[in-house]
Amino acid sequence: MVDLSALGRIKSLETLLRAAVAHIDLIELPKVERQVITDLKNNLIDARLDIRDYEFSETRAEQQGHVKQVYESLEKVRGDILTASEYNVFNAVDVAQFTAQLEQIIEQVS
Repeated sequence: MVDLSALGRIKSLETLLRAAVAHIDLIELPKVERQVITDLKNNLIDARLDIRDYEFSETRAEQQGHVKQVYESLEKVRGDILTASEYNVFNAVDVAQFTAQLEQIIEQVS
C-alpha cells in the first residue's frame, strides 16, 4: 500500500464522499437533508485546507498551531457523516470506512 500524507488521505476521502453523494439530486431533497449534505461538502473543504496549512507549515511550532483547527475540522466531518447516515445517505459499511480513514488522518497529524 502506498503511504499517503494526511493531505493525500483527506483528498482521497473527499473523493470517496463526493462520489457517494454524487447520485443524490439535492433539489429533490427536503431542506434538512440538503443542508446536511451541503455542510458535509463545505466541512470537507475546510478540513482539506486546514490539513494543507498544517502540512505546509515551515516549523514544528507552526504545525502545532494548526493541529487544534485540524482536529475540529475533522470532528465536524465525522459528525456530518454520522448525521448523513441518519438520513440513509451512507450505509453502516460506508460510515465505518469513512470514520476509519478519518482516524488514520488524525493519527498522522498527532
